[in-house]
Amino acid sequence: MKQVLIVLVTFAMLFNCKNKKEDTKITQEPSSTEKVATEANGLTLLKGEFIYYADAAVLETPTEIYGVVIDDNMHELDKQVQPYKKLPTDMVPVEIKGKIIPKPDNEEGWPFRVEIKEIVKVSKPNLEDNNVVTLGK
Repeated sequence: MKQVLIVLVTFAMLFNCKNKKEDTKITQEPSSTEKVATEANGLTLLKGEFIYYADAAVLETPTEIYGVVIDDNMHELDKQVQPYKKLPTDMVPVEIKGKIIPKPDNEEGWPFRVEIKEIVKVSKPNLEDNNVVTLGK
């Protein structure tokens, strides 16, 4: 039980720090380097690490963090990343096509959300990039 609590606190601290950094960009559009390819239908190809844990889904790219709209496509992506996860808090590299939308003003979270429209690729995580600290047995 203590291990789970430590992991959750560490996870919350990690994302809380990143959230503070993002607060300065609330009124800005996602960076142009983030948009790898935008199609005529308004979908954007995004590459990053995905996690769905405790009813929150996040896509972290090299320059932005997006909340992910929880719908059938997000649940399908979560099913596809499960074989690559050793712990529930592991993030898995993915490529998706989605629609970037600003978050509602009355809600907390990252300035932009992504609604997954197509799952392009799910990759095996690089174990050398694992920055998770675990305590105990």
